[in-house]
Amino acid sequence: MLSYRHSYHAGNFADVLKHLVQVAVLDHLRLKDKPFLVHDTHGGAGLFAVDDAHMQKTGEYRDGIGRLWERRFEAPLINRYLNVVAGFSRPGALSHYPGSPAISAALLRDQDRLQITELHSTDFELLEARFGGDRRIRLARQDALAGIKALLPPVHKRGLVLIDPSYELGGDEAATLEAVEEGLRRFNTGCFAIWYPVLERRRADRFAQRLMALAPKHLRAELCVLRDGGARGMTGSGMVVLNPPWTLGEQLQTALPILHRTLDQGGGTQRLVLSS
Repeated sequence: MLSYRHSYHAGNFADVLKHLVQVAVLDHLRLKDKPFLVHDTHGGAGLFAVDDAHMQKTGEYRDGIGRLWERRFEAPLINRYLNVVAGFSRPGALSHYPGSPAISAALLRDQDRLQITELHSTDFELLEARFGGDRRIRLARQDALAGIKALLPPVHKRGLVLIDPSYELGGDEAATLEAVEEGLRRFNTGCFAIWYPVLERRRADRFAQRLMALAPKHLRAELCVLRDGGARGMTGSGMVVLNPPWTLGEQLQTALPILHRTLDQGGGTQRLVLSS
């Protein structure tokens, strides 16, 4: 959706879960010397200043990264995520929150590559200004599905495909399912991480189940900070990960209950579903 700007929502509870999973997958890929690719379908602006008018207008980050900031938890994955986020801010203050492209770029090695597609003209210009000089990064101003068809598969058969549309258009769920199916046909050894919002319970469950049916090995992690139907708009969000690293389930079993206790705003839930 060309009017959507993630800068209003950067650092909220949904970003926390999404980027926690992203960090976990990338750290797993980094365990081997062999190169890997990250393909980010909805890059956004890449990095967000906390004092920007957009973040301050909604203040959503305060109930997301703001509740975790400068704390340490009995979950190594949460602490690792916080260390990555802290790398973008000056000491002692949360000055910037990284979007998924900035997180990927920070964790890339010289031999790894990052592909980012983004259709919004303003956000694409910001991506060009931020990453245009990095030889490891390829930018394309195009639709997410077009990017999957044009830019996959990678030369090296390892990597992460991160898919996180806004779901503000009626056809976004169908388009996402089509993109994942196409991506798996082209890159069946890749890890696919798909973000989804919880706006209405039956709809969210149906969509997540359709995603999980696309690959025999899958994982679903969901964090809701309000009870279902307890508010207008998004009450939670989830990640469906296809071909997940074998370590991810155990990491999330520890991290999700802690995130729920810390970020819950009243009546929320958390769940983790693993394929057998």
